[in-house]
Amino acid sequence: MVRRKNGPAGRTKGADGGANGNGDAVDYGPLADWVGFNLRMAQAAAFGAFSRLAKEIGTRPGRFATLMLIGRNPGISQTALSRANGRDKSSLTPVLNDLARRGLVIRRRTRADQRTYRLSLTPAGRRLLGELTRCAREHERKLDEIIGAKEQKAFVRVLKRIIAQAG
Repeated sequence: MVRRKNGPAGRTKGADGGANGNGDAVDYGPLADWVGFNLRMAQAAAFGAFSRLAKEIGTRPGRFATLMLIGRNPGISQTALSRANGRDKSSLTPVLNDLARRGLVIRRRTRADQRTYRLSLTPAGRRLLGELTRCAREHERKLDEIIGAKEQKAFVRVLKRIIAQAG
């Protein structure tokens, strides 16, 4: 049985430094060595680190990918955006409502199909995307330090293979 004071990747958890929030060791059992669990924990750690950077400019990090995809694909439909972003349309709609309310995204109905919206960034959306991109680049540099320059490309290839084959 594997018992660790720290999280599976050697990271303590909880406000008081304990693995489960109260200082007790946690038995992760087979989770400690399972790819899926460690992938989820790594994603949570990376997202948390990016959240702290994005919070400094007053936004939520989950908006970054949405803004980037719209910015790189002006006129993208909500359906294409939901596929590219890995979100279903029902979870993407509140995000787009928020971005439109804040004056960052414009929705335009298409003439051919009034049910379809095309999305583009406003000037304010482009400015925010620029700020978030700077945060993301800083975050990526930190991740590169953790992963190592030699391993980064191979690591991303493996992640893409997981996305393609398990998704």
